[in-house]
Amino acid sequence: MGVSPAPVVPRPPFGATDRRRGLIVGVVIVVIAALTRFWDLNHPTDKGTPVFDEKHYVPQAWQVLTGGNWIEDNPGYGLVVHPPVGKWMIAIGEWMFGYDPMGWRFMSAVVGVAMVLIIYRMTRRLTRSTMIGAVAGLFAICDGVLFVQSRMGMLDIFQIFFLLAAIAAIVVDRDQMRERMYNVWLDGRMNDSPLGPRLGFRWWRFTAGVLVGLGLATKWSGIYFALFYLLLSLGLDVATRKSFHVTRPWRGTLFRDALPSFLSIAVLPVVIYFVSFTPWFASETSVYRHAVGQQVGTGGTWSWVPDAWRSLWYYESGVLNFHETLTNSAGYHHPWESKPWTWPMGLRPMLYAVSNGPDMCGGQECVRIQMLIGSPAMWWVSLPMLLWGTWRWLVHRDWRYAVVLTGYAASFLPWFANLDRQMYFFYATAMAPFLVMGLALCVSDVIGTRDAGPRRSERRMLGVIVAAIYVALVVANFVWLWPILTGAPISPTMWNQEIWLPSWR
Repeated sequence: MGVSPAPVVPRPPFGATDRRRGLIVGVVIVVIAALTRFWDLNHPTDKGTPVFDEKHYVPQAWQVLTGGNWIEDNPGYGLVVHPPVGKWMIAIGEWMFGYDPMGWRFMSAVVGVAMVLIIYRMTRRLTRSTMIGAVAGLFAICDGVLFVQSRMGMLDIFQIFFLLAAIAAIVVDRDQMRERMYNVWLDGRMNDSPLGPRLGFRWWRFTAGVLVGLGLATKWSGIYFALFYLLLSLGLDVATRKSFHVTRPWRGTLFRDALPSFLSIAVLPVVIYFVSFTPWFASETSVYRHAVGQQVGTGGTWSWVPDAWRSLWYYESGVLNFHETLTNSAGYHHPWESKPWTWPMGLRPMLYAVSNGPDMCGGQECVRIQMLIGSPAMWWVSLPMLLWGTWRWLVHRDWRYAVVLTGYAASFLPWFANLDRQMYFFYATAMAPFLVMGLALCVSDVIGTRDAGPRRSERRMLGVIVAAIYVALVVANFVWLWPILTGAPISPTMWNQEIWLPSWR
């Protein structure tokens, strides 16, 4: 009678090992990202003032900085409809450089560079390849959405920075848990319980919860990521227990991991959201701080709740009402609004700034136009990437695509819940990091592995050529779009050549 083979379990290393090369490549990627993000950061402006939605958040951040309380205390703004963390980030730059374009855009550029680094490091960890990580970093540098948003004093870049860092922490947590499971297997304790081992406190999962909380405390849409990331974390836990042949992996995840994951990724972000309003509670002049007794009566069913919390509830319900009633049916229309089904391919971009005149081009007529456009070389192939990634995930159980597609879905699908709402392409900023990482994974699949054999070698060589051509196309596309991503002065003829679709006008 034959002896049953020992079960195959994952072996270390659980991450890329070429640390020196990884560090060098990372430094190069960061330098290039910094040069592009900080170049001529003072332009464009609206005659020295903020452009587009900067006009809301830049003065609010300045008021937060100069009011002495780190919270808005001027109800006259009327659009205090987002939590404070993103405005704190803008205010840091204004504290450093003053109330000018460098001041209100500095921190956006900083986190824009940091996002490129996170994308590089996260993709490198997903693929165990410094080269593919570098491809993802280069794609992030060359994506028009990430580029432009990194040069604007708006909230979206800060939110997706926190949420991208959160999913990166979940990936690190996954690798750390597999390493702990491997050590348990080495000790021969894997079968001590059919549920598998307890894995101890998970600091990276806790960190992910903190980061999701900061994203939620920047914009409310961060709550969707809490749900999707919770499901992702639990799914990775099930996969880890299965890979180490735990007898009851689903039940083990339910009883060992579900509650701690829920507390870290779902409950903790809500706590951090309310903690971010500490300055609001501490100030006597913050917006709606004393709504009870003015906008709200002092009696009633909820009179037992402290006035400060009732005032906050009034404030938050007003924010909810603002977002719920900002709809087309209520008469709110904008020439550059778009619906989410147009976002994956960037069919309806955003116009941020425009000016014209002969003074910019040496006496010749020219224009300065800045648009938020997703680089077509990447955004126009998003649907094939999504289809391929879904097939790889569901059919081949490729967990890497599960991570990327979870982030993409969290940033895209919730917007279909209320299609009547007024929406813009800059809401798709959250989709961009997951798009570029998904494309990098596809490049990895095109290149293939280093398996021995002449046919494999020829196939890999062809894959390398195809991948190199595509990467060159992405870079060339970014260079071509540079004038309308930065608002550089160009002739009307050149402007027309930059516009590839009628819907771009």
